[in-house]
Amino acid sequence: MGRTYEGLPISEGIALGPVRTVRWGVPAVPHLTVAEDGIEAEVERFDEACTWARGRLEEMRELTAGRLGAMEARIFEPQLMMLEDVEVVEPTLLYIRENRLTAARAFEWRMLELQVLWIRTSNPMVLDRLNDLEDLLVRMLHRLLGLPEAGDLVWDGKPAIVVARNLTPSLTAQMDPSRVLGIATELGTRTSHWAILARSLGIPAVGGLVNAFEEAERSREAIVDGRIGRLILDPAERDREIYRERRVQILSWEEDLSEVARLDSVTLDGQPVALRANIDLPSEAVRAKEHGAEGIGLFRTEFHVMGRNSMPEEEEQYQAYRQVVCEFPNYAVFIRTFDLGGDKFPMFLHMPAEENPFLGWRAIRVCLDRLELFRPQLRAILRATAHGDVRILLPLVNDVEEVVRVRELLSEEEESLRKAGIPFYSGYKLGCLVETPAAALDAAELARHCDFFSIGTNDLVQYTLAVDRTNARLADLYNPFHPSVVRQLHQVSRVGRAAGIEVSVCGEMAANPLGAFLLLGLDITALSVAWPALPELKKVVRSVRIEDARAAARKALAAPTSRDVTRALAEGIGPAVDLSAFSGRWSLSLS
Repeated sequence: MGRTYEGLPISEGIALGPVRTVRWGVPAVPHLTVAEDGIEAEVERFDEACTWARGRLEEMRELTAGRLGAMEARIFEPQLMMLEDVEVVEPTLLYIRENRLTAARAFEWRMLELQVLWIRTSNPMVLDRLNDLEDLLVRMLHRLLGLPEAGDLVWDGKPAIVVARNLTPSLTAQMDPSRVLGIATELGTRTSHWAILARSLGIPAVGGLVNAFEEAERSREAIVDGRIGRLILDPAERDREIYRERRVQILSWEEDLSEVARLDSVTLDGQPVALRANIDLPSEAVRAKEHGAEGIGLFRTEFHVMGRNSMPEEEEQYQAYRQVVCEFPNYAVFIRTFDLGGDKFPMFLHMPAEENPFLGWRAIRVCLDRLELFRPQLRAILRATAHGDVRILLPLVNDVEEVVRVRELLSEEEESLRKAGIPFYSGYKLGCLVETPAAALDAAELARHCDFFSIGTNDLVQYTLAVDRTNARLADLYNPFHPSVVRQLHQVSRVGRAAGIEVSVCGEMAANPLGAFLLLGLDITALSVAWPALPELKKVVRSVRIEDARAAARKALAAPTSRDVTRALAEGIGPAVDLSAFSGRWSLSLS
C-alpha cells in the first residue's frame, strides 16, 4: 500500500523510480583553542579558506551560467557576498584573536549567531538566506577541518529520485537530470534557490512534504508529481499504472509539441480559449512558445532582484522585457510589476521584520513607497510596448487609488520618454491582479480604472481562507474549490463581462482539469499556467463542452461545501477527462 504525501508543486513533471535519500549537514567541530603564538596562523587559515571558497563559488557560478543561464548563476551571489560581509568576517576574526578559537570553531560560532538573528526576524524569506548560509557554512567547515569537499552527491550511477530534508544551491547545481529523475524534500518552496535551479534543469520536484524523509529511508520506490505537489512512496500497482499512463501521455505530447501547438484551443462546441504561459525567466519564453502558448499571461519580474545588493538598471530590465515581447509578436504579454515582500525580498531593500509579512509591506505597496525602484521598471516596460502587445499587471491591489497613482506615474514617465525621443506605444493596457477578497468585492469599482483583470487564484485562496499556502501542514485546508472562492471567481467574471474587460486566471487552479472546467463554466476563457502544463490543458479544453461547464458551474455555485463543489464539477465533466491522477487533492474524491 503506497503512502501519499501532499506538498507544494515546485518543478513540473512526473518521475517514477527508486528512492535515493540524501543526508547532508554541518560537520561536528572540535572545541579546541589555539596557543597565543598560533593565533595569526589561524587567521591565515581562515583567510585561505575564504579565498578558496570564493574561488569555488565563482567556478560554480560560471559553470551554472554556461549550463543554465546568467539569471540562474546569480543564485550564488548571496554566498559570495557573505564572504565579504564585515558582519561575517570581523566577528570571526575577533573570536580567533580574543577567544583563541580555531578558525573552524570561530566561523561556526559566528554563523550560528547570524542564524539565530535571522530567524528572529520572522520573515519567511529568511529561510532562503538560512539555506544559503548553511550551504556556505558546510563548505567552509569541510575546508577548515580538512574534510573532503562538501557538495558532491554520493551516487552509484543508477537513476533515482532524490529525497532529502532540504537541498542547497550547490547540491542542486551539480545534479544531472539523466540521473536525478525527481526531487522530494521536507523543506523548500517554489522560490527557494535550489528550486529555481531544479526547474531550470527540468527535474520534477515537490517540497513541503512533512515527515516524508524518515519514511523515504525505508522505501524502495517513489512517484514524484511536480505538477500537483505529490509524493507516493512504494506506490501500489494502481498508482503505477495511473502515473505510467499519464507520463507516457505527457511524453508523447512533448515529442510532438509542434503538432499539439498547432491545434486550436477550442472546446467541443466551439468556444475559443486563450491559453497563455506563466514564466519566471525571459529564457522560458522560447519553451513556452514551443508548448503552444498564445502569449504570456504572467511574466514574474522578481528575477531582476534575485541575489543582488543593488537595484536593477532600467536598460537591463528593458532588454529582458523586449526579449519576451519579441518572442510573441502577435500575442499579449502580461508583465507583472515587482511583487516583493511576503516570501520575496531583495537584500538592497532592507525590508523590516514583520509579524505577518504576507499581510505586510509587499507588492504594489512597496513599489509605491520606493519610487526609485518602481519608476525605472515602469520606464522599461513602457519602452517594451514599442515591440508588441504589453499589458502591465499590478499585484496585490486593494484600492482604486493604487491604480490611479500608477496611472499618474506612467503618465509622467511617458512624458519623460517623449522628451527624450524614446519610442513607446501609448495604447498599452493597465490592469490588476485580483488576489484578495477586497479586490474581488470591489471589482466593479476597480473595473472603472482597469483595462483587464487577472485573477491570481493562489493568493486569492490563501487570503480568503486565511490559510498559508506554503504551510504543508495546512494543505488540507487550502482548497480552491471552497464555495467562498467559487463565488468570488463568479463575481469577478460577471463584473468583467459587464465592464467589457478581459478576465483571465493565472494561478495554479487553471492547471487543474477540474479547475479549468470550473473557470470555463464561469465564462473565464483566458487561462495562464506553467508552460509544461499547456499541452495537457489544451487536451482538457478540446475534450469538454462549454455548455456542460456552465451547467456544472451553476451547480457548483449553489453547493454548500468544497466537497459538493468538486462533486458537481466531476459529474459535469464526466468521462471526458481522466481525473484519477488528481484524486485526493483538494477534496476531490472519485470513489
